[in-house]
Amino acid sequence: MKYLLFISMFISNVLANDILTNYRINGITNIEKQMDLELAKEEYWSSIVEQKDTKFGYIESYSNVLACDKSTSSLEYYSLDANNSFTFKKKHSAYLGKMNGDKTKEGDLKTPIGIYNLVQKLSKETKLDPFYGPVAFVTSYPNIYDTYRGKNGSGIWIHGLPEQSSRDEFTKGCIAINNSNIECLDKNIDIEKTILIINDTKIKQDVSKKVLTTILSQLYAWRYAWIYDDIENYLSFYSSEFVKDDGMNFEQFKSYKSRIFSKGERKSIIFNNINVIPYPNTTNLYQITFKEFYRSDSFKFTGDKALIVKFENNKIQIISEK
Repeated sequence: MKYLLFISMFISNVLANDILTNYRINGITNIEKQMDLELAKEEYWSSIVEQKDTKFGYIESYSNVLACDKSTSSLEYYSLDANNSFTFKKKHSAYLGKMNGDKTKEGDLKTPIGIYNLVQKLSKETKLDPFYGPVAFVTSYPNIYDTYRGKNGSGIWIHGLPEQSSRDEFTKGCIAINNSNIECLDKNIDIEKTILIINDTKIKQDVSKKVLTTILSQLYAWRYAWIYDDIENYLSFYSSEFVKDDGMNFEQFKSYKSRIFSKGERKSIIFNNINVIPYPNTTNLYQITFKEFYRSDSFKFTGDKALIVKFENNKIQIISEK
């Protein structure tokens, strides 16, 4: 549907005969370049974003959102309805880390602030310790932004309560809810399609469609520079504070990418399942994730990609990527 919408918009701007003539003389490569450029325009993304529920951001690959508000010790569950809107379903009281603030290191007894995937389900069948109730969901803490800031630790779960004993009214950093509630979540969510957002206060809702439109168009402007070996424009999307997930800083990354671009290889780069979500407890940071399909003469990659970007002066600046 999105592809058909794009084609109709493209044809409305460029006469069909001009496209055919261009194709007849130059072949499909030139047409692809024109279409790649169209994808980097706000006009295209404005029409796409306008149709989306942007309560939590621009979301393509998740049908459930778990929003944890540490100030009220609660976990809210939202799910996509028949109108593709994220509808509030349930609010659960939760036990959180004993200490206040954002988790920074192993053993600090704090629940982290951030955006996380649920990467594994544990249960009695997998020999889950009864202390954690009937079901537990393992989160992806530490994420790319946690690593960027030097945070460490592990084992942050959403889990139930002891079935045969009492417990303290706090955790070592996990989110614990009543067993009936964790079982209800287990029945209603697919962990691969669920995102967890944790904040010190209520999760920001109704994200600006204008900002999301600009970020998405610039994501594709970055892609355009990448495909067509415009190294100067490509690097303009990176902050001087950039550090890759493997520790590579901006100057090292610049040298590495300059060598790659100098090869002049033909590249195919496709993004899908794109998500742009404001990062909790910040004013201008966004997490962008997507599935990337990359093909060149010398390298192939298919997998998940994550970017942390600053949005300042109407421009994205990538500070980390994985």
